Amino acid sequence: MQKLSILCLALLLLNSCKETEKGEYTAIAQLRKVYATGDPETWPAPHLDSSITNFKEIGHLEEVPFPEDNPYSKEKADLGKKLFFDPRLSVSGQIACASCHNSELGWTDNITRSFGHDRQNGKRNAMTIMNAAFAHELFWDGRASSLEEQARFPIADPVEMNEQFNLAVDKIAEVAGYKPLFKEAFGKDTISLEFIQKAIATFERTLISRTSKFDRFIDGRPDQFTDEEVLGLHLFRTKARCINCHNSGYFSDNQYHNDGQVLFGTKDEDFGRFAVTGDLADIGKFRTPSLREVGRTGPWMHHGHFPSLRDVVEFYNLGNPQVVQKQYLGTPRDSLIPKVSPILQKLNLTREEMHALEAFLHTLTSGDLRTRAPKLPE
Repeated sequence: MQKLSILCLALLLLNSCKETEKGEYTAIAQLRKVYATGDPETWPAPHLDSSITNFKEIGHLEEVPFPEDNPYSKEKADLGKKLFFDPRLSVSGQIACASCHNSELGWTDNITRSFGHDRQNGKRNAMTIMNAAFAHELFWDGRASSLEEQARFPIADPVEMNEQFNLAVDKIAEVAGYKPLFKEAFGKDTISLEFIQKAIATFERTLISRTSKFDRFIDGRPDQFTDEEVLGLHLFRTKARCINCHNSGYFSDNQYHNDGQVLFGTKDEDFGRFAVTGDLADIGKFRTPSLREVGRTGPWMHHGHFPSLRDVVEFYNLGNPQVVQKQYLGTPRDSLIPKVSPILQKLNLTREEMHALEAFLHTLTSGDLRTRAPKLPE
């Protein structure tokens, strides 16, 4: 990636920083010192849209929340890991949760759309399950309200595992080696869909990012960031406006937005959240993904059409223009043409600023979290 001189960065900052009641930040050295404190009270004010009402500053991930009806236990997490890797939950006996969520690929599969039953392609890109413990709802359209609920969807989906719930449970129940594991995890050797869901969800809540370069930087280690990364962090919170949707330690607002990628009138048309709620206001809205580990989880967006982070940055820099097939204008489908979120607007980032923003995004990637597939019960 292109390196910027301190002089060039300082000139860029003169254009991208604005004066606030906390003072005018116009030098990389000063920005480095201020941001490395990890204290948002001393940081330059973020550039927030007037519509943002539930804002939380970026920072470290919080403690993992476990629901009262499914508290953590090592036995339950170990059982969930085995079920996560067990292809016997699928009708073919060939597809497991781990088929689309590979630990060596950032817990996704790094392809545009995953292959499922009979080598069918899914409709959307597989989201990473890293840090999914912090998601309020799951899937791009939020159709699952918890990780427990999410765990059942792939099993019955005809394009994914294509198995009937009762048959999936029966197959696991027929495996003698599973009974003592369910006994250890739940206090009884009963094998049910509910227990399978709770075990898988518990395992998934253990898949949390390790300390990233960004985390070390805001922990008072200013030497962790290059000048370019410091500028990228500042742009993320100010001129580039990323922080409007990608905020909190999870780097997501857990909300839904139309970012101009419905692909209206094409074979890949996708109305997102609307398919769940039926509310016309939700046409084209998708859940804001976390940016933690974003450097490892491509290709990007719900359709997986962006092969590089530079593509993503340039698209947002253009204001997320929505392409609509002209043949549908003035037709009955006209009422379904979605509107891009007003939060999104042209950013007018220079090429150097886009380089810096991309450099910062890579600092949100932590160490390798690959895990060895467990020996499955027999």
